[in-house]
Amino acid sequence: MYAIVENGSKQYRAEVGSVIKFEKLEGEVGDKIELNVLMVSDGKGIKVGKAAKGFTVVGEIVEQGKDKKIVVFKYKAKKNERKKQGHRQPFTAVKILE
Repeated sequence: MYAIVENGSKQYRAEVGSVIKFEKLEGEVGDKIELNVLMVSDGKGIKVGKAAKGFTVVGEIVEQGKDKKIVVFKYKAKKNERKKQGHRQPFTAVKILE
């Protein structure tokens, strides 16, 4: 059984026991959060929309951190224009409980 949850205008597949990296969420390590359910699939079939609203996905915040650094390099040929920039996206790791 799995569910498709939405967070930050992105969709993720959530199963019990899995750990998902979301964009930064408010909360401390150990806090429980409820996620917005878009679709639920079990052995009998798929429930979408209003039929899926009755289900809830509960997760526990496992970690707050920053992802690996990415390098953003902008370059314009023949203009001697170069700009190098780094970025580390903050994330929240959530373990799905039910």
